[in-house]
Amino acid sequence: MIINKTTDSRLATFDQENFTFGNTFSDHMVVCEYQDGKWGDIKLMPYGPLPFTPAMMGVHYGQAAFEGMKAYKDADGEVFLFRPERNFHRMNKSAVRLAMPEVTEEMFIGGLKALVDIDRGWVPHGEGFSLYLRPVLFATEEALQARISTKFMFAIMATPARAYYPKPIAVKVSDHFSRSANGGVGYAKAAGNYGGSFYPTLLAQEEGYDQVIWTDDCEHKYFEESGTMNVMVRINDTIITPKTSEKILDGVTRDSILKVAEHLGVKTEVRDLAVEEVYNAHKNGELKEAFGVGTAVVMSMFKEIGYKEERLALDVLPEDESVAQQLKKFLTDLQANQGEDPFGWRVKVEKGYADQFLK
Repeated sequence: MIINKTTDSRLATFDQENFTFGNTFSDHMVVCEYQDGKWGDIKLMPYGPLPFTPAMMGVHYGQAAFEGMKAYKDADGEVFLFRPERNFHRMNKSAVRLAMPEVTEEMFIGGLKALVDIDRGWVPHGEGFSLYLRPVLFATEEALQARISTKFMFAIMATPARAYYPKPIAVKVSDHFSRSANGGVGYAKAAGNYGGSFYPTLLAQEEGYDQVIWTDDCEHKYFEESGTMNVMVRINDTIITPKTSEKILDGVTRDSILKVAEHLGVKTEVRDLAVEEVYNAHKNGELKEAFGVGTAVVMSMFKEIGYKEERLALDVLPEDESVAQQLKKFLTDLQANQGEDPFGWRVKVEKGYADQFLK
């Protein structure tokens, strides 16, 4: 790894109480380029623009995938990653599906640790705060030819983050548009999955909703995901979530919530979840909670579900009555080193980790 520290840090201008998620970037980034059948040097350098042409193949043919994860700071100033190996393996799962070269553990895990170590001052401390990390892999060859690119770039950047949806949201069940299909790339974090979701989401927002609940592409009878989140419901005392498949992303937060629920003795079911089942549970008073889970949001409660011409209102329960919120609290306390970690998920970024690469 080659490290080139910035001589003009912007950290002094960062106001933790006044910033925009996704538009404020830390001082550095990681970049590694692939050509001639192999990855080159891993470079940690000042964050900034890179030279590309409009003929870059990733723009035209969609060979692009990314990951989303976070770093957390505790009260003593120590910084932690959360289950980075899950994101590493999923990045390579996406790479294989999109015919891109797999990244190495040194590039991904080592790059993350070095970036977070050097930019640890950018990790905000406090409830709901974190440093969002975005590893991305995309085709860079300059060629207007519909084929697999021969050149790629892997990069990692970081942006301070706070609560994504600070209030409960309203969601609409999609009965026409689909996020993914059998045989497609729904299980990969392909960039195109997100581009294709914006128009249906815009239509839902014009009706007063915040997001869409995606349903199966064949009959629109089963829940799949919600916006960019995995979806869960609590019917009576059981948390239910759709099983993952080639259409549904295997979310790290989804898996974590399920394991926390098992640890706390909360009953869970991973299976097909029919729209009609959720609708009937609401009518019968058995639908206690519905929510989305994901890295950016952690957990976002639903206050309303739009189904056909109806708007199904949901009570947003206080924390001591909400099973979902209790699961979220356990998980966020674990991530921020404020609670137990029975799973060994926290990965401490040692101070000075990046120094071993300085020359």
